[in-house]
Parts: sequence; C-alpha cells; structure tokens
Amino acid sequence: MADRTAWKICSGRGWWSSFAKKRRGKGRKVGPPVHDDLVRRDFTAAGPNRLWLADITEHRTGEGKLYLCAVKDAWSNRIVGYSIDSRMKSRLAVNALHNATARRRGVAGCVVHTDRGSQFRSRKFVGALHRHRMLGSMGRVGAAGDNAAMESFFGLLQNNVLDRRSWATRDQLRTAIVTWIERTYHRRRRQRPLGKLTPIEFETIMTPQASQAA
Repeated sequence: MADRTAWKICSGRGWWSSFAKKRRGKGRKVGPPVHDDLVRRDFTAAGPNRLWLADITEHRTGEGKLYLCAVKDAWSNRIVGYSIDSRMKSRLAVNALHNATARRRGVAGCVVHTDRGSQFRSRKFVGALHRHRMLGSMGRVGAAGDNAAMESFFGLLQNNVLDRRSWATRDQLRTAIVTWIERTYHRRRRQRPLGKLTPIEFETIMTPQASQAA
C-alpha cells in the first residue's frame, strides 16, 4: 500500500498515530537558538560522522516517566549513541553525546542537529560539542520537519516498543528500548533508503572501518 493511500484511509476514519511528543510546561517559551540551522531539512550525508541528529522522547511507566536521548548518524541511520534517565536534564543530552563519541572515531567537524530544547542549549552540551570539535545546528521553533528524520525513528520506537504494552518499571522499559535498538533496529530492520540493508550491513559494506570504530 502506498503511504498516501494509508494516509487517506486513516484520515477519513479519524485515526491518528500515537506518537511520543515532548511536553513543555504551560506558558514556557522556547529559548533562542545557540546555533544556526546548518541542515535546512537536508538529512543526507556523504559519509559517516558528517551529520548526526539528536532528540529526546519520553514514555510513562508505573514508576514515572523515562526519557531517552538518541543520536543518529544521517549517513547510515544508525543510532550511534543514546542515554536513558528518569530526569530530562542537560546530562541526558550530554551523556548521549559522550556515548556516541566514545563509539565513533573522526568526529571532528561533524554537525550535530537538534531542536531548541533547553538540554541542547545548555552550557554543558555546548561545551561538549566544543571539546569534540563538533558543530551545533538547531531547527526552528515548532517546526517538526526541521528534525523529521529523528522523529521518524521515534515513531518506529513508539509503535514497536513503547505502545506494545504497559510498563511497570523503568528498568523493564529501559531493557526493552536497548534490546530493540541493538538487536532489531540495527541488525534486523531493513531500510529502503539504505538499499534494503540494515544500518549495520550498510556500514559494513560501505566502509568496513566504520563497523570497527563503533
């Protein structure tokens, strides 16, 4: 079925995707960007570690919310780093970036594109970018399309993990997220933009060194 046909059917029946959206406090305004938009909705890269996309999502458990910050390489769609925490503080984003840079080599000059969330505008996150000699990039306020490639990953996570059942504890959900990313998304789910290869297969075929650096 074509995507457009599915959209018409769902729209006509009033069906809408259950999607993880970042909730902001009432009346809270998004602060000014600390970086220009260097991507302008062009989520393509000629090689590894040229363009990374980062964002945060949340989901409820019986113990409270659990937050995930993920970093994706736009070249292979691989999740090169992530951080999971019970609080959505700047350390969530910083730890995800550190996790990504620890797995990859040659990240200097890489553009890291995010939204204008306070975690990505924090001094700690900006300082981490500078230490790794990376370039920050930010989309516009309220423009989901400015980070659509990352939102699509969260949509898959929502449908395949988060909404499949209720989660009693944060540890249960944390384990399910990590298992799905590392086993299913990276190694089993074939993607059309990658020539129907998985992210791991794509990186292994295109540059054998990339898989060794991860």
